[in-house]
Parts: sequence; C-alpha cells; structure tokens
Amino acid sequence: MSRPLPLEFVTSADRVDTLPPTRAEVAFIGRSNVGKSTLLNGLANRKSLAHVSKTPGRTRLLNLFAVEDRATVMDCPGYGYASASKALRASWQKMMDDYLRQRENLAMVAVLVDGEIGPTKLDGQMLDWLRAEALPHTVVASKHDKVKASQRDKRKREVATGCDLAPSDVIWVSAAKGTGIERLRGVVRLWLGLG
Repeated sequence: MSRPLPLEFVTSADRVDTLPPTRAEVAFIGRSNVGKSTLLNGLANRKSLAHVSKTPGRTRLLNLFAVEDRATVMDCPGYGYASASKALRASWQKMMDDYLRQRENLAMVAVLVDGEIGPTKLDGQMLDWLRAEALPHTVVASKHDKVKASQRDKRKREVATGCDLAPSDVIWVSAAKGTGIERLRGVVRLWLGLG
C-alpha cells in the first residue's frame, strides 16, 4: 500500500506572484463541486486537510500545500460556479490564467472531470486551453463509485472520448471508496520527482 501524501497547508493566495517558490508543483483544477478538496484529503488520508463544502464555489483562492523535498500541490478554485457575480468570475479567470501561465516549475495540471456526468462544455474549454498553451495535463475522473458497475466500461469510453483521449489515458478515482487513490498517489509522486 502506498504511503499517504504528507500534505501540509502552506498558504492561500489570490495572485501567483505572492506564492512561495517550488521545486515542482501539481495543480488540481476542475469544475466547482467536482470533488477536488475531497480528493486531496484522500491523497493525504486526512479528513479535514482541505476544506470540503456542500456549497459549490467555496474554494476562491489558490490553496498551496507542501509535500516533501520542496515539492507542492495546488488546490485551485473551481470553474463554472454560476452563483458568483460576473465580475468575480472574471477575476477568478484572470487569477487562473496568470497562475497556469506564470507558475514556475508547474509539473502537471490534473484536470478533475465528474465521472458520473462526464466532461462538461467548461471542461472541454479548459482542456482546449491547456493544449493550446502546451501545458502538461492529465484527466482524472472522479466519483467512480457513482457509476453503476454494469455501466463503467461504457462510461470510461464516453468520458475519454469527451476529453479527446484514449480510455487508458484517464485516471479513475473515488475518494469516497478509495478506488484509484493509490495509483494517483503514485503518479503524483512521479510528477513531483519524489522517490
């Protein structure tokens, strides 16, 4: 069994230029309510490391966590939160664009997609943008446990097609059941250059 990632909260920021330097960083991004904070808690095997809210859109800042050997993990604000004002959504968009373009030593962007409902239009736009910017990224499909066992193979194909990927390129996880968490911990360690 893989060791939990020893994540420790470092800081929250609304601008990339106020973040401390990192040797290597993995950013977790995705639609509001896709389960980023729950997944980070699962990777660390801690219940309350990243704040989980029943209200979508609560993560409004860049939340930085230290791992080990000066490597870091970023919990990014969710995109597509409809209840936020247009001005607030625009400020989040600028913060995210600046962060993704300017963050030095960003090793991987893990794009969380809801495995139960599949990639949304916003997920597609984010993947198109990451490809256009030539940023390294991997799709992680959450909520594996919410997909009926009899539907999983079909769903995996649909999610991969919706993301313009092969099914083997998508990492499926369930933070609730622990499915795929060990595999994801392993690849996060690889991305961060940890032993």
